[in-house]
Amino acid sequence: MKVLNRETTGKQEQLPLKVLQFGKGNFLRAFADYMIDVLNEEQGFNAGIAVVQPATRSKTDILTEQDGLYHLIHRGLQQGKTIDEKRLITCIQESIIPYTDSNKYLSLADTPDIKIMISNTTEAGIDYQNDDIPPQGQLARTFPGKLTQWLKRRFDFFKGSKESGLVFLPCELIEDNGLQLKSCILKYADLWGYATGFTQWINDSNYFANSLVDGIVPGFPKDDIEGISESLGYDDKLVVTAEPYHLWVIEGPEEVKNIFPAHRAGFNVIHVDDLSPYRLRKVKILNGAHTCMTALGLLARTGTVREFMENEHSGPFMRSLINEEIIPTIAMPADDLKIYANEVVERFLNPFIHHELKSISLNSIAKFKVRVLPTIKDFISTKGHAPEKLCLAFAGLIQLYMDGITADPCPLNDSEEVLTFFRSLAKEEFSSDKLVESVLGNTNFWGEDLNRIDILPKVVMELYKQLKAQGATLMMSSS
Repeated sequence: MKVLNRETTGKQEQLPLKVLQFGKGNFLRAFADYMIDVLNEEQGFNAGIAVVQPATRSKTDILTEQDGLYHLIHRGLQQGKTIDEKRLITCIQESIIPYTDSNKYLSLADTPDIKIMISNTTEAGIDYQNDDIPPQGQLARTFPGKLTQWLKRRFDFFKGSKESGLVFLPCELIEDNGLQLKSCILKYADLWGYATGFTQWINDSNYFANSLVDGIVPGFPKDDIEGISESLGYDDKLVVTAEPYHLWVIEGPEEVKNIFPAHRAGFNVIHVDDLSPYRLRKVKILNGAHTCMTALGLLARTGTVREFMENEHSGPFMRSLINEEIIPTIAMPADDLKIYANEVVERFLNPFIHHELKSISLNSIAKFKVRVLPTIKDFISTKGHAPEKLCLAFAGLIQLYMDGITADPCPLNDSEEVLTFFRSLAKEEFSSDKLVESVLGNTNFWGEDLNRIDILPKVVMELYKQLKAQGATLMMSSS
């Protein structure tokens, strides 16, 4: 098996560094880096990427050993067709571990062609810590801190020129990720006593775009890597698999679109003035459907998302839940919502992804509050009656937790506060109605007493009793 590098592949061309990327994980390599690679090939974008590994102190770097090369495999369904495609990604030019080579990291700031910063450092990565005050010559602990140091170097080197500013495209899954990153940088500048000229340059010459990303990236295909390596002809330790579907919504002016023109290559990259409707659509339809199917699916002894959607009872139930109870609560064009919903269902049916419901069940109470409860409330306020299928999912959530508490060992994966509450309920000899009332009345869970929402308590109580008597499969088949 051949070693994967530029000599063995013949990919010797060097690209000018135009993108600074924080994070070398599976998602960015299968998402943003893939787009840039195609843009280079089809649109002459001519952009090389310098990858910074912000969270590792490892002295080994497989990305450097492979000269920045790796294979991306798209697997899934797309408009009813099975996709299984391979591509060699060649746009990464440098990989830097800042803890072992801080000078190389900071010197990148002197590169005039760098115009874009992309990051994915997990939801906790965009973080300001007021005790992050690095000694002279050392790097800050946090990602925004290290980025602030890099930007200060750039500001000094280019004497604060407007042309040296960047477009920031953070991919962390937090709301207003661009504005939050900018806020952290300005706080560090103030903490470290940087001159007001630097702050003015950050505000006037750089643009921090809020963005929303959507795409499932299972990552390294460890279960069938031998067969994949045989088909590739290379020993690639960084193979990454991803579904064909992708969406990147970027909030910003026309200048951002011109600097990162991914739409020209046909990618599902949307530039908007306000991405909040797209975030709401994703949370309600994709995430909401996941959360609803988790409790009911586990109660029905279903293992994965695909099994749930292929089942003759639960599959139609979920399609109906999405189309009849979620979509009517979203203020976007109905045709666009139906197209997105169909894409979501197709993604759920991906034969290459084994997404276990048990893994999705982590912190289900908190997820239900964010992903499903607002839809229930919106439906009641607009329709005047309760959404039966969403309320069945709510009843299923309660039963899942009550069953889990009494099992040994407890299969639930949630905070101790949540588990303690359900343990206390299990010790009481409550009627079904009293039990549901107690759950709905837990203001620590929901931020309000849900018993005060007209119609909701009565419907959930009745569905809870039916669910316990008939089981999840029968209840879904009759809904």
